[in-house]
Amino acid sequence: MADEIDEAKPVSISEVKSILKKIEKDREELLYEQKIALEHAHKFAKLNLKSSKELIKELSKLEFLKEIHIYKIADLLPSTIDDIKTIFAKERINLNEKEIKQILDIVKKYSFE
Repeated sequence: MADEIDEAKPVSISEVKSILKKIEKDREELLYEQKIALEHAHKFAKLNLKSSKELIKELSKLEFLKEIHIYKIADLLPSTIDDIKTIFAKERINLNEKEIKQILDIVKKYSFE
């Protein structure tokens, strides 16, 4: 029995989509839960895997963001100050206007609206 526990790591919806597509190719059929997750990923992944990873890498350079926030931002692609404030509404982090603008500027590079 292994004493090691795999540490949970956040992934973006684009990464989930990529992982499940790979599993789908390896197997003949996905499990029910995997099918539902893949369907959800198809509907809600706004960026391709490469763009998502680039966005996450760029957001990671902002020292005031935690990893979980970076992935939320990459999945939701907020476009307004209110969108950013909503993401952080339950957090103890108070972002100033400069930090919010930095996030929005980075996200804007990857948005395709």
